[in-house]
Amino acid sequence: MPATGPETHVDAIVIGAGFAGLYQLLCLRDRLGLSVQVLEAGDGVGGTWYWNRYPGARCDSESHSYAFYFDEALLQDWNWSERYPGQAEILRYLNHVADRFDLRRNIRLNARVMAAEYDEAANLWHVRTEDGARYGATYLITAVGCLSAANIPQIPGLSDFAGQWYHTGLWPHEGVDFTGKRVGMVGTGSTGIQAAPVIAQTAEHLTVFQRTANYSIPARNAPLTEDFKRWAKSHTAEIRGLMHASTNGHPFLMEDRSALDVSDAEREKIYEDAWAYGGLRFRAAFRDLLTSKASNDTAAAFLRAQIRKVVKDPRTAAILANIDHPFATKRPPIDSDYFETFNRDNVSLVDLRATPIERITPAGILTADGTEHPLDIIVFATGFDAMTGPLLRIGITGRDGLSLQEAWREGPKTYLGLQMAGFPNLFTITGPGSPSVLTNMPVCIEQHVEWITACIAHLRAQGVARIEPDPVAVDRWVAHVNDAANATLLPQAGHSWYLGANVPGKPRVFMPYAGGMARYRAICADVAARGYDGFVLDSRTLETAHER
Repeated sequence: MPATGPETHVDAIVIGAGFAGLYQLLCLRDRLGLSVQVLEAGDGVGGTWYWNRYPGARCDSESHSYAFYFDEALLQDWNWSERYPGQAEILRYLNHVADRFDLRRNIRLNARVMAAEYDEAANLWHVRTEDGARYGATYLITAVGCLSAANIPQIPGLSDFAGQWYHTGLWPHEGVDFTGKRVGMVGTGSTGIQAAPVIAQTAEHLTVFQRTANYSIPARNAPLTEDFKRWAKSHTAEIRGLMHASTNGHPFLMEDRSALDVSDAEREKIYEDAWAYGGLRFRAAFRDLLTSKASNDTAAAFLRAQIRKVVKDPRTAAILANIDHPFATKRPPIDSDYFETFNRDNVSLVDLRATPIERITPAGILTADGTEHPLDIIVFATGFDAMTGPLLRIGITGRDGLSLQEAWREGPKTYLGLQMAGFPNLFTITGPGSPSVLTNMPVCIEQHVEWITACIAHLRAQGVARIEPDPVAVDRWVAHVNDAANATLLPQAGHSWYLGANVPGKPRVFMPYAGGMARYRAICADVAARGYDGFVLDSRTLETAHER
C-alpha cells in the first residue's frame, strides 16, 4: 500500500511489542525521556507468546527466571503458577507489564512494518507500515524476536490438500478442534515435541512425520509450591546474580567436573538424578558436554537408552533413538510425555529418512514407499527462518541504498549482534551474533536493552548524531563468533536452525554467539567503557570519518 498522510516524527521507533519491545519502550521513554513509537504487527502485545498458541506451547526456562528482573516490585507482585509456564500465562504476564508501566499509549497494534529506509541527509529512519502510515525517527530498534518468521515447507501439492493445515507459529487464536480427526504432524523439534502429546489426547489418530530424531528431557512440570514461591521472592538478588554469572542465563551454574573424571557408576547416577529432576539442568551435570565429544557421547548414550526404556515398541523406539547429532548441539527440548505418547494406540511414527515425503495429496501425505497417509488436518511444526528471517522480511535499507538482504547475502554480519555497518542508528535486540537463542531470553533481552539505552544516552549527552560499527570491527566479531562456535560441538549438528539449515537457500552460518552470556555481557561492558570501541560515533558519514 502506498504511503498516506504526513510522516509522524519521534525520537525512536521500536518494532515489536514482546519482552524486548516493551522493555525498550520503558527504558527510552521513562529513563531517557524520549518520544517513542512501538509498531506491532499483531493485535495485542506479547511477541512470541502472542503468536505461538499451538497446543502445548510452553516455556523451557523455569518460571521464576523467565521474567523481568529490573523491577523488584514487579517481581514481588507477580505469581507464577507452574515450574514451566504455558503460553497463556506468559501472555498474561506481558499484558500485566504493559498495563503496570502504562506502555500501551505508545504502542500501535496491527501495524506491520513493511519498509525502513535510512535518510543520510536528515539522519532519519523513514518507516512505513502495511496500511501506509509513515514514521520518521533518529533511532530504529528492532525487537522482532529470533523465532517469529514461520518456515512453511515448500512441499508439492500443499495447495491441493482438501483438509485444513496449520503452522504452529501462526496458530489460529480460536484454537483448532482435533476431536475425531486424523492429524499429521510434520516436524519433531521442540515445538512438535510439545504439541504431539496434546494433539494425541483428542485426535482420532496422530501420525508423526519425523525427519530428524531428537533428544528430549522430561520437564517434570508441576504447580509451584507456596514454599518455593516464598523462596524465589526472598532470593531475587541471588537468582539475578546466578543468571548473570551463568553461561546460558539460567539460575544455575555448570557443575565443575568432566563426564570423564567420574566412574561409570557415578556418572550413570548423576544422569539418572538429572533425568528425574527434569528440565535444562541436565545439560549442567558436567562442564564439558558441549566441548568434549567423548563426554557428550556418554550423555547421548544415556538419553537414547531412556528412549528405549520409555517407548514400548522396539521398532518405534529405534527410529526415535536414531539421533545423528551430539546432545544439545541443536536446541535441547524438554517435554511432557513426548516419548510416552508413542505408546498410545492412536499414534504412529513415519521415518522420513527411510521414506521421505513425495507430495501432499488432496487426501493426505504420500511417502516414497507409495503409502498415502489419509489426513484431515496437517500441522507443520517446522520451525522458523530463525534470527535473520524476521529482520530480512522487514525491507531494511541503509546508507547509499544498501539493503540488509544484500549486506547479509553471505550470512549475517553484525558487531556484538547489536548493529550492522552501513545502517547508522539501527539497533537489533538479540540479533545474530549475540547469545540470544542459546540463553534464557529475558536475561539476554534485559542486557541488550540496557546497553542500547545507555548507548543512546551517551550519544545525546555528547552531541553525537549517529553511531554504526566500523566494518573492521564487524569482521573481527564475526570471526570471534565463528571461533566461539568452533570451540564447541555445536556446528556438528548439520540440520540445525542455528546454522540456517532448515531453510532452503539460506547461507550456512552459525548465527548465535556461543561464548556464553556472562562473557558476552563483559565484552559489551568493556566496549562501552572504552568509548564504544569498534563503533564510529560521528555526525558525518562513515567514509568521511575514516578520512580524518
